[in-house]
Amino acid sequence: MTTTLPLIISDTDYPDSDGLPMAESDVARNYLVYGVEALNFYFRDQPQVYVSGNLFIYYEKGNPKAVIAPDVFVIFGVTKKERRSYKVWEEDNKVPAFVLEITSKSTVSEDQGIKWGLYAYLGVREYFQYDPTADYLKPALQGYRLVGKSYEAISARSTSQKSILFSEVLGLELHLENGEMRFYNPRSGETLLTPLELADRDRLSQQALEESEKTRLATEEALSIAEQRNRQLREKLMALGVDPDSL
Repeated sequence: MTTTLPLIISDTDYPDSDGLPMAESDVARNYLVYGVEALNFYFRDQPQVYVSGNLFIYYEKGNPKAVIAPDVFVIFGVTKKERRSYKVWEEDNKVPAFVLEITSKSTVSEDQGIKWGLYAYLGVREYFQYDPTADYLKPALQGYRLVGKSYEAISARSTSQKSILFSEVLGLELHLENGEMRFYNPRSGETLLTPLELADRDRLSQQALEESEKTRLATEEALSIAEQRNRQLREKLMALGVDPDSL
């Protein structure tokens, strides 16, 4: 008698990482962290905006090789929560609307080639690239907006000190000043900071207030001492029969 064993079909494995350590220069890593944390804080009160970076995005069910990991990305219309990886088919087919790649010598060909075509294919509405060293990308900050099935360059607005690109998706500007990239909110007139940067700014502001208060108190004390000495001098002169106002 032959026994037929049931066919067991295992789920496709979608790794959370490629098993390799993240190899980034200090400057590239710093801007990656800045982009994710600053945008996360900016959208903190919007539960349907997901901000992340360097996270595997799987875009074809059943094909673990169909994966991309943008440096910084923003997805609208999905729940804000921590994920080990992002599977498009489990998220109502939502894909990033905004992507920022921190490009370098080792990634510039991929950022300008494979990722360029893939992001357009996926429907990423805006694709920005930034080269912190300004060695491989000229200009160092570039932005592209999806028109039809291809990307068109976003025109930069320049001042005497900075280059400015506007992201329609985020409603924010990306400023490049002295080689440094920062997100800027044109409505509030403020540069986006990370929570740590905000804490440092508040700490420095508090220190400045405390120093100002110390200076004010020291000034008031000095004036009080001067007034007391002046009063004592007037009293001595008057005791000698001298009118101090006539002097």
